[in-house]
Amino acid sequence: QVQLVESGGGSVQSGGSLRLSCATSGYSYSRYCMGWFRQVPGKGREGVAAIASYGETSYADSVQGRFTVSLDHAKNTLYLQMNRLKPEDTAMYYCAASGPEYCQGGFCLFCSEQYYDMGYWGKGTLVTISS
Repeated sequence: QVQLVESGGGSVQSGGSLRLSCATSGYSYSRYCMGWFRQVPGKGREGVAAIASYGETSYADSVQGRFTVSLDHAKNTLYLQMNRLKPEDTAMYYCAASGPEYCQGGFCLFCSEQYYDMGYWGKGTLVTISS
């Protein structure tokens, strides 16, 4: 059974930093897309960052240059380093990983923060930025 568990959320002042972690277990795909998404109550889920199994990363314009997504394969953990945080970054942050539909017949879909059809999702960690 695949499990994704986020941690690292909290409350910081504007301009501060946080690092989110997403521990994965039971996930055994060799080709995949993993990402971070966020959601504010009353609004739709927004893609923040993504990383493909071959290392390519993708970011939303709103976080480009401030956030960094990375993978520690030895620890089976996905990270999101968030710097220069702004009040508008306040949201519930979710990590996600692609399912079997991501790669079929030898072809894989394009991995980006716009790939919402992830097969597995964590339960989220809350990030609150005060001005």
